[in-house]
Amino acid sequence: MSPELVLTLYVVSIALFILSLRGLSEVKTSRIGNWAGALGMVIAVVATLLAFRMERYDLLVVAVVIGAVIGAPLAIWMPMTAVPQRTALSHAFGALAAALVGTAEFYGKAPNIDLFTMSVLAVEMILGYLTFTGSIIAFSKLQEIIPGKPLLYKGRIMVSLSILGLAVILGIVLVLDPSRTVFLPVMIGASLVFGFLLVMGIGGADMPAVIAILNSYAGLSAAALGFVLNNKLLIVAGSLDGSSGFILSVLMCKAMNRSFLNVLFGGVGGATVSKSKEEEVYGGRVKSTTPEEVAALLQVARRVVFVPGYGMAVSHAQHAVRDLANLLESRGVEVEFAIHPVAGRMPGHMNVLLAEADVAYEKLKGLEESNASFKQTDVVLVIGANDVVNPVARNATDASNPIAGMPILNVDEARTVVVIKRSLSPGFAGIPNPLFAADNTVMLFADAKQAATALVAALKEA
Repeated sequence: MSPELVLTLYVVSIALFILSLRGLSEVKTSRIGNWAGALGMVIAVVATLLAFRMERYDLLVVAVVIGAVIGAPLAIWMPMTAVPQRTALSHAFGALAAALVGTAEFYGKAPNIDLFTMSVLAVEMILGYLTFTGSIIAFSKLQEIIPGKPLLYKGRIMVSLSILGLAVILGIVLVLDPSRTVFLPVMIGASLVFGFLLVMGIGGADMPAVIAILNSYAGLSAAALGFVLNNKLLIVAGSLDGSSGFILSVLMCKAMNRSFLNVLFGGVGGATVSKSKEEEVYGGRVKSTTPEEVAALLQVARRVVFVPGYGMAVSHAQHAVRDLANLLESRGVEVEFAIHPVAGRMPGHMNVLLAEADVAYEKLKGLEESNASFKQTDVVLVIGANDVVNPVARNATDASNPIAGMPILNVDEARTVVVIKRSLSPGFAGIPNPLFAADNTVMLFADAKQAATALVAALKEA
């Protein structure tokens, strides 16, 4: 195949990848962006197959079949609530693929590897392998295979950094002398262990930022591999992936008012709420309610704002919530959805769930726009959210408060707040929420889906 045709196909793929990121940046164009990215990847794969002479087509076919058998069910039958776990697995497989190719390149070329190529290989393998184990742990925590709380022990930061330092030192040794192949397995092992320890020490509250950071690592690993393989498309695609993941992680950290170092090594979410602390915050002040009482509030409301959280995702309540919103709108009530940037288990999780339930895009409002209107809101329905509506975040000077200074949805400014939650258990940050005991708050203790369904029934009866 002519190099000109292959280069043209690569340029088309790159353009589609860029258009994909542009489309995915807005809810209205996200579907088009997703299709553009998929088409770009198909063209990229075809162009790559045309660019090189294949030695073993049978192995290629076997690899494609295995990938399709595993990937198709994950894409078709994976519930929307499990998208964060699916994303973590994608990072794991992508990073592992890049790392394994880099390892094969090393063994195939050593010891005759130039300084630049070996430097890139070392960086690529370290990033790839630590991203693989880190993403597997992130998946396991999100899937609740292992506890979501961070693994905390004395000296853990020093232990983790020492292991990373060992991997880096061995990488430098290999750069200076690629013939010392015996050090490569040790470097790989240290990278795998560091990725494991890194994410094990991070709590569930920080998973949105962690997913974005791991996405960045996987992209950078792929871009580095592109230099080794002299594949311009891989360089650009990996750079786009790495830079977008980095920008997203910056936005996530900003949304939580946290630094990278605090997210990676802060151990947020490891504290256990004491009974005395809960009693101090909630004692005798929490008011329980019923679906019928909430329906009475909604009957006279002119403006209602829904604030979805991870509890809505867990109970698969998005369709029931949509039915409730549609019923209110049919009665002339103004309805909106206030979305916090880190609500749920990954960036945009709530938007994806509500879009799946056919909630109109224009009804999804961001943090600043929502906060500007809460004072004019009659009823706020908080559905499974906790930390993102916790008023103690406003106390930015409290060093013991893991969410101090984090921008929140100011739902307590509304006339009435209805919190739908199964219990008073704390959120991922592990601290009580004074909103639950506020004078204008009532608690509807129930599963989110059951509560939304009961509210629809109560409104219809009324």
